[in-house]
Amino acid sequence: MKTPHLALSAVLAVFTLSTTLAADDPALKKDLAQLQGEWAMVSGSADGMEMPEALRQTAQRVCKGEETTVTVGGQLIMKAKFTLDPAKKPKAIDYDVLDGPTKGMKHLGIYEFEGETVKFCFAAPGDERPAEFVSKAGDRRTTSVWKRVKEVAAEPAKK
Repeated sequence: MKTPHLALSAVLAVFTLSTTLAADDPALKKDLAQLQGEWAMVSGSADGMEMPEALRQTAQRVCKGEETTVTVGGQLIMKAKFTLDPAKKPKAIDYDVLDGPTKGMKHLGIYEFEGETVKFCFAAPGDERPAEFVSKAGDRRTTSVWKRVKEVAAEPAKK
């Protein structure tokens, strides 16, 4: 029977096409490039409670490729691999957490750029993606605004 092979071939062709289209998406490339570099927190809240100023001043986010690392006071809060969907309204971001308190879990979020700042809102693992940039008491959401400190230098070309 050749039917299963045809079905498998069709699935692989669709997967290859969708992966190629994602890699060629100019909006995706632009947003990924915009996230690169080092960021300092401007504001942040969790469950509607503002982050204390002393902690906020030590919060740092570094994005390299499709990975981001967040530290506060030099302590790792999260390291995650992320995917972006700039076609969604608001734009969607998913974190697959590689290290930190929610290691192995997925966070669904939204993001938005405004000049040299980026704004995020994330749901707790297992919760639905937020539809707006709001964090209220008991909603298990975090919001944050980050300002660019510096861009990550491009990797040198291999010879």
